Amino acid sequence: MSLLATETTQRPALADQSREQEPSRALSYDLPEKPVVTIEARRSWVALNLRDLWSYRELLYFLMWRDIKVRYKQTALGAAWAVIQPLVTMIIFTYFFGKLARVPTDGVPNPIFFYTGVLLWTFFSNGVTNGANSLIGNSNLITKVYFPRLIIPSAAVGAGLLDLAIASVLLVGLVVYYGFSVTWAYLMILPLIVLTTVFALGVGISFSALNVRYRDVRYALPFLIQVWFFVSPIIYPSSLVPSEWRWLLALNPFTGIVESFRASLFGRQIPWIALAYSTGVAVAMLIYSSYTFRRMERSFAEFI
Repeated sequence: MSLLATETTQRPALADQSREQEPSRALSYDLPEKPVVTIEARRSWVALNLRDLWSYRELLYFLMWRDIKVRYKQTALGAAWAVIQPLVTMIIFTYFFGKLARVPTDGVPNPIFFYTGVLLWTFFSNGVTNGANSLIGNSNLITKVYFPRLIIPSAAVGAGLLDLAIASVLLVGLVVYYGFSVTWAYLMILPLIVLTTVFALGVGISFSALNVRYRDVRYALPFLIQVWFFVSPIIYPSSLVPSEWRWLLALNPFTGIVESFRASLFGRQIPWIALAYSTGVAVAMLIYSSYTFRRMERSFAEFI
């Protein structure tokens, strides 16, 4: 009787030991040192990796549309803000710089002279600012799933094209009101807008990558944008600068863009040399910033 009792008490104990050992056996399998599948950006000598970006073109569209909807969500005036901002700025500049300071505008009426500069600058500055802050604002996407991170600042800059299109309606009205005739030079407007987009994208991509590593960018960028505004011929023509210092103004790539934009609208001679310089700097900036961005994007999830 005692022998039978001893066997019955030992069997449950052995069963319990076997249950405790089963999980340890399941966990004792050796895992590979490297992941079986690694999700990362494709390594390519091409900085932009257009094939990778083309594969996610629908994501670019939806991110642009999301940024547009978020910008005007729960606003009473909606897309009218795209016109109000440059319009109010034009009125202020026309009164202070046109009426009081009497800044020369090369024979162009003050309102349309200031509006053309403000229109192009507003698109450029907003594109750079939104592109620089885009990665920080989309940290939840970056840490969860892989897609070409270059799409995020590209969508932030591209979303501003709608604001530019809306604000350009007022520019068309000003051109008609002041009686500027339509010439073949108007065909340069679209390439100049594309060039401004390329330049804003290049600068925005560069600052977005730096903003992930160094959060000082969010404080330094508004100051840099403000300084850049005053060293660009937005509220004054290039002819106002003394000839011995005009070469320094020409080093600013935005000078050739805004001067060519005004020349195409007002029937003036387009500064081809300055425009060629601006085009070269914009394209080089986009390629270099994209290449740097692709090299740094593997560590974005870690620093963000």
